[in-house]
Amino acid sequence: MMGPANTKAFLEQADCQVVAACDIHKDHLQAAADTVNKKYGNTDCKAYHDYRELMARDDIDAVMIAVPDHWHAILATTAAERKKDIYGEKPLARTIAEQQAIVRAVEKNNIIWQTGSWQRSVPNFHKAAEIVRNGLIGQVVHVEVGLPGGHHDFPNTTPPLLAKLAALPEKITDLSLVVPGTPAWDLAVSDPPAELDYETWIGPSKMEPYIETRVYQNWRWNYNTGAGQLLDWIGHHGDIAHWGLGFDLTGPSEIEGHGEFPAPNALWNTATAYRIECKYRKEVTGYGSDVSLTIAGGHPSIAMGTKWIGTDGWVWVDRGAFDASNQDWIKPDSLPEQLRKVKLYESAEHRRNFLDSVKSRKPTIAPVQTAHHSTIPGHLGLISMLVGRKLEWDVANQKILNDPEANALLSRPYRAPYKLA
Repeated sequence: MMGPANTKAFLEQADCQVVAACDIHKDHLQAAADTVNKKYGNTDCKAYHDYRELMARDDIDAVMIAVPDHWHAILATTAAERKKDIYGEKPLARTIAEQQAIVRAVEKNNIIWQTGSWQRSVPNFHKAAEIVRNGLIGQVVHVEVGLPGGHHDFPNTTPPLLAKLAALPEKITDLSLVVPGTPAWDLAVSDPPAELDYETWIGPSKMEPYIETRVYQNWRWNYNTGAGQLLDWIGHHGDIAHWGLGFDLTGPSEIEGHGEFPAPNALWNTATAYRIECKYRKEVTGYGSDVSLTIAGGHPSIAMGTKWIGTDGWVWVDRGAFDASNQDWIKPDSLPEQLRKVKLYESAEHRRNFLDSVKSRKPTIAPVQTAHHSTIPGHLGLISMLVGRKLEWDVANQKILNDPEANALLSRPYRAPYKLA
């Protein structure tokens, strides 16, 4: 979804020349090259199947990476080692260890990084965060981060499969009920289409049979390639929560999550509902008090978006929505100047901000360290749900305390011959 949208946004910038495209799906690659060539009225856009050939080009200054989560780390570390500035989609990576590797590579090579957490470049989110940072709601005591629950069939590939499954005696209306060793699973599995290099698509993850409804945009609903609604959205509303608190480079010390999951081997196996309680200790964050933060999906009592609750009021923000305890804050696009003692980074357009930083070498509005810390609560919340207990997180050293089983889930094994750059 984000690859075409980002490409078209960059094509509109006069100081940006798109010279190459890479995809392992022939039709998608052709569509990308055609889009670029149509814009420029030529046939100069070079199409690549192998990302390493693209990265090897010295005349490419920057890359935009929009791929499934399980490929983020390999591509990002490779690009960083090749000194390419990077616009990378959220979440930063599939695991915390992969995120740490990306941070190290970006810092080591002194490259510019922009995360696709584009809400930071939208006025209502900026205003909400500034209200909190300027102390207008007093000391924050609690934050609610509302995310989606369930699964969403982005490419609409579920109806054809359900039509096939309708021939079975057992009625199946939910792909979370389809598991290996059943007739339904056998009907779901097929050969990959000729235009897709499925072996490379699976890449570093465990090899699994091809099932159309968990490839393309629906890879999110399989823990082998994505991490469900939780990690798909934590880089948005969780990121804004941290921005308002001033927690871009810190995190929670305690995390406890509870979720509802399909069978681990189900076709779609990511959590359909979840609630995660986090505690940010003042002695760690430097904030004036401890802050509790709830991340929830599939819980109607927690509204979609970000809500900060303080000793003197509250403010809530979502896409196209804004509300606050003080009605004077609601109508204008920004706070009155006299209230803006703390002025947050301003960006009018997220992709434009990246290009400006590429030219100036000043940090973007969503740099790599920020993206890393914004998603840590989501990663730890998932781990807590999987092991079934509260976690103690060492914020400074970035490790789980006194829990080897949970600590092991900070990373994941790579299928040979894949490895990080």
